[in-house]
Amino acid sequence: MPRIRTILTLLAIGLVGLTGLALAQDVTLRALFMQQAAYSDDDVRNMTADFEQQHPGVKVDIEFVSYEALHNKIITAAAAGGGGYDVVLFDVIWPAEFAQNDILVDITGRLSQSMIDQVVPGAWTTVMFDGHYYGIPWILDTKYLFYNKDMLQKAGISAPPTTWQELLDQAKTIKDAGIVQYPIVWSWGQAEAIVCDYTTLLSAFGGSFFDAGQPTFNQGGGLEALQYMKQSLDQGLTNPASTESLEEDVRRIFSSGQAAFALNWTYMYNLANDPAESQVAGQVDVVPAPGDGTHSQVSAVNGSMGLGITSGSTHPDEAYQYITYLTSQPVQEKYAKLSLPIWKASYDSAAVAQGQESLIAAAKQSLGAMYPRPLLIQYPQFSTWLQTDIHRALLGQLTPKDALDDTANNVIRDKLD
Repeated sequence: MPRIRTILTLLAIGLVGLTGLALAQDVTLRALFMQQAAYSDDDVRNMTADFEQQHPGVKVDIEFVSYEALHNKIITAAAAGGGGYDVVLFDVIWPAEFAQNDILVDITGRLSQSMIDQVVPGAWTTVMFDGHYYGIPWILDTKYLFYNKDMLQKAGISAPPTTWQELLDQAKTIKDAGIVQYPIVWSWGQAEAIVCDYTTLLSAFGGSFFDAGQPTFNQGGGLEALQYMKQSLDQGLTNPASTESLEEDVRRIFSSGQAAFALNWTYMYNLANDPAESQVAGQVDVVPAPGDGTHSQVSAVNGSMGLGITSGSTHPDEAYQYITYLTSQPVQEKYAKLSLPIWKASYDSAAVAQGQESLIAAAKQSLGAMYPRPLLIQYPQFSTWLQTDIHRALLGQLTPKDALDDTANNVIRDKLD
């Protein structure tokens, strides 16, 4: 009997041990995404469900917040220590800050050179700081010029504009013909969106943000960019609602037939051509944002985003499996209607191009011209100053020169780096 009890006890201990091992394989990841632009919430949920099916024992709890709330949500969770997120979506403008503050894991050692080489040139800058990789690019994006083919045709315009001045000329023709009151709509609400539109124009006019650490955006092409924005408002060519609009507002205004032109991200192309989402479906086409004809032929801002693993994650290996799955070529090609893939080969895929040939043609030009916003550790502070001063200039509270000088003086005073 004692021997039997001993054997049963050992068996029981073994079973407990096995059960413990099984439980150890049950991992729940917490992932933070944004609600607007690029992949839809349903897309992300469906990708995640497929990942969970292929990775038994791993479950992912997803949370969505607006873009405007994303940065602070990541920062707050990191400051709270353990129990935060394992995977976060982050903007191209945040790697310097996140690396400096140990918010994201450096995954440089996990990436093969082969994988790096297969991605569109420039995409990796989305997740890099000081030569290290803090994630994998996922949303490869820039702003394009969308236009209403029917409105241009009615105005006798045979082709979309190829320069920013030509955009104003065509807009005036459309306005004078009584086709639409305000032909152009932009994302000029006081948010990061206005900085993205300004960066696009700054790049077109040959401007720069800094030179040897000193502000240069308040002169040359940077000043011309803001003067252009104000001019389009003063001439009644830009919808005044632009100064309160974000990207989704732009999409709704354009899709309701209240604009002939709009600057917006990739995701708008298929939504604006969807009869369930748009009153102008079938009339919408897209080209690269124009250049100025002297400094540039096309212009673009780097609006890409990456997926990273937080330093506080207790499951970094499973988190890495998750982000490599979401960013993989097959998954990105399957969901290429709202966000284009990061993979070079995808742009020669007939399946990816089907139904969005114009978008792919525009992307082949625009993605190579993406201009970066400043890579500053204190970028959120810089952006707050810049968007505030640009907005004040557009509302007529400051001249464009005074507005940009104000931001430049703040940068110099606080010695941002």
